[in-house]
Amino acid sequence: MRYAIIESGGKQYRAEEGATIAVDRLGLQAGKKFDLEHVLLMADGEDIMVGTPTLSGVNVKATVLEHMRGPKVISFRYSPKKRIRVKGGHRQAYTRLMIDFIGRPGEERKVERTEVKKAPKKEPTKADLAKKEAKPKSKSTKKSVNKDNKKSKKE
Repeated sequence: MRYAIIESGGKQYRAEEGATIAVDRLGLQAGKKFDLEHVLLMADGEDIMVGTPTLSGVNVKATVLEHMRGPKVISFRYSPKKRIRVKGGHRQAYTRLMIDFIGRPGEERKVERTEVKKAPKKEPTKADLAKKEAKPKSKSTKKSVNKDNKKSKKE
């Protein structure tokens, strides 16, 4: 298994051949192929090459799959007793990349695509079926407390 540690947007990512990674938004169109030159480390089985700070002559070929946005992050700030409330939201822009090849230019290797397998659905158990078939409870009438029976503070 060959992988590399790459730098993109000031952050470091582990890139494996045939895998997808989400990096900060790149100004490239979807479907475009390009090279990532900032390779910090490359490992091929037991052989590990570490750069100082980057490896020269090693690049990572990637394809832009899509541009997307991350989950919404809500920030809320308030000052008590001042009636100051500031609510803001943010969604980070990401680019999903498919890593096609890791290595030196001119090196030819066959890359196997790794697909993420979904977990099989569980069979419903007897307990789950019993919960679904349970009848809803009938409405219970509230018993009101007689005000005359309450003890007052004066007594």
